[in-house]
Amino acid sequence: MLIHWIVLTLALLIVSHLYSGIRVANLPSALIAAAVLGVLNALVRPILQFFALPITFLTLGLFYFVVNGLMLYWTASLVEGFAVRSFGAAILGSIFVSLLSLILNFFLTPAR
Repeated sequence: MLIHWIVLTLALLIVSHLYSGIRVANLPSALIAAAVLGVLNALVRPILQFFALPITFLTLGLFYFVVNGLMLYWTASLVEGFAVRSFGAAILGSIFVSLLSLILNFFLTPAR
């Protein structure tokens, strides 16, 4: 769990440097944002996905990106020093964070 928190923190920092829609002020803000995003993803996202299941089915899964963007947008509203320019930037930023987290997890997580 600690490794995934660090990976998410690194992904947020890297995406904030590469994409102007997301801004992270400093490392403590990134650590807190990663923790809040992890809690939102664990507790709130499954409930949203359940209620959004019909629209996700109708959009062939594309609404899943909106739910992920919403989690990132809410994180920005809860954490000082972590900002997202707009909801569209949150959707695109969540795609970038997800892809980068996937790549970093592949290289940093020990094999089981």
